[in-house]
Amino acid sequence: MSYVKFAKNIFAVGFLDFLGMVQGLVLLSLITKVLGAENYGVWSQIRVTIGLAVSFAFLGLHEALIRFIPGEKDEENVKEGIYSSVFLIFSINLIISLLLLIFSGYAASFLKIDQFFVVLLSLIIIFESLNTIFLVVIRAKREIGKYFWFVASKMILEMGLVAVAILLGYGIFGVVLSYLLIKILLFLVLVFYLIKKIGFKFPNFSIVKKYLSFGIPTMADGLSYWIVTSSDRYLIAFFLGIVFVGYYVPAYSIAYLLSAFIFPMSFVLSVVLPKSFDQNNMPEVKNYLKHSLKYFLAVMIPAAFGVSILSKQLLLVFSTKEIANNAYFVVPFIAASMLVYGASYFFSQILVLFKKTKTIASIWITAAFFNLGLNIIFIPAFGILGAAITTFLAYLCAFLLIHRFAFKELQFKIEWVFIFKVSAASILMTVLIFWLSLQGLAGLVLSILLGIAVYLFLMALLKGFNKKEIIFLRSLKDSLFTI
Repeated sequence: MSYVKFAKNIFAVGFLDFLGMVQGLVLLSLITKVLGAENYGVWSQIRVTIGLAVSFAFLGLHEALIRFIPGEKDEENVKEGIYSSVFLIFSINLIISLLLLIFSGYAASFLKIDQFFVVLLSLIIIFESLNTIFLVVIRAKREIGKYFWFVASKMILEMGLVAVAILLGYGIFGVVLSYLLIKILLFLVLVFYLIKKIGFKFPNFSIVKKYLSFGIPTMADGLSYWIVTSSDRYLIAFFLGIVFVGYYVPAYSIAYLLSAFIFPMSFVLSVVLPKSFDQNNMPEVKNYLKHSLKYFLAVMIPAAFGVSILSKQLLLVFSTKEIANNAYFVVPFIAASMLVYGASYFFSQILVLFKKTKTIASIWITAAFFNLGLNIIFIPAFGILGAAITTFLAYLCAFLLIHRFAFKELQFKIEWVFIFKVSAASILMTVLIFWLSLQGLAGLVLSILLGIAVYLFLMALLKGFNKKEIIFLRSLKDSLFTI
């Protein structure tokens, strides 16, 4: 894969993340402004529980598919890997859903939601897990264009149907039911596409041991990551009540929008790096990692500063005054967490390439227990601010450990002078935004545009990018959108 094609794919997936940001903001605004903070807390509990179930049920098989399918030349082995994974994941999710139905009363009491939502949740989990694994297969087959259109269509339909349900007065029930209907529709489309594309095969599970050996350690990684990112919702609901979840999650969501800058890089690297590594092309592996981290930080550092200084204005525009006043101080800590997490990804890929998935799992388990313990202490004492602080500390802990173990396996150049220039330009940009203190939607948009302009001007002044890089970026202009 050429660097231009690599960058094209990053931009394509980046557009999906932009669309995801739009979707998140639209739903945040509609639910909080029309249905209130408490109903947004209910919606958040449902989404978080879906994430937990999917993380548990995958057994890391999605990671195994991404690792092994791109380099596999035998089509029968490809089919075997895909369908054995699908059958296992479906079976586990079916068990989880049945348990939720049997113990729906207890689940509803724990989540602080109505029992009927648990019934819908049990169905959503099945279709969400299957859709996710089907999309992983398309991703592993390197069909970025098809992946783009499937995911884009899903997000647009979800956004549209949920908005209609809210505006027609069906409330949070309509939101959740709409979400389920889109999952079912996408499932039918993906099943038809994949059978037509690769055929069907009843698996004999002959290579599932290989997949599970690679994937199960990443399962612990995924579950631990879920604890770091999402368990605080449960603890906030337990200690403070569901309405505080409704305060915390919008602020968290605003900062979490920064993850849109992480996913495009991670998506493409996870497909590109294994092939280069398996071909023993270490200079190319190092080059991808070096440039990816550099460009990621060039965007992520100023974005984290900007979101932090504009936190209250963003919440006022996209949620309510009540939420903004009670949660704006959460945003800087979550923004810092996203920055640290994004940086850690590039180092964790080294461990994945060297099949050190147990090391990654151990690191995230450590961070998870660290986060859980601090949350139990900090949330009762400091409220939702305590949850935000412990989230940042957990991410920082994980980053330091991942960096240490990754560089024992493979080292690539980190451009510290460039990082200093980006940080300096970001700080000056933030000072300007704070000094202007523009209010309202128009003021927010103007602040963002001025911030971007000032940052780019300062980077040019500091010579942050050399001529070779500028030529490379210009070479993308004519090919970015031919997906």
